[in-house]
Amino acid sequence: MKNLLDISDFVSALTIEKTTYDLVNRFVKRRKELKLSQRKLSIKSGVSYSSIRRFENSGEISLKSLLKLAQFIDCLEDFYDLFKNPKILSLKEIK
Repeated sequence: MKNLLDISDFVSALTIEKTTYDLVNRFVKRRKELKLSQRKLSIKSGVSYSSIRRFENSGEISLKSLLKLAQFIDCLEDFYDLFKNPKILSLKEIK
């Protein structure tokens, strides 16, 4: 994935670009730890080779394909807590 100029390069800020970049890098690291090429991962996970390449190069992938990859590398549970906790907007909501 190419490195884009992002506000998080200058200040501690969570951005879509930084989150995507970090997610892709962690995925590639895990894939390599498992000694899987992109082609081999494609065959075993059912996600197209072009989707895996696009994800690793640009961070773009469908949610369903990302979930298939996460399941194959034993990380599907990481998605379970996403959006699980309600957003508290005022102190009144805490009661």
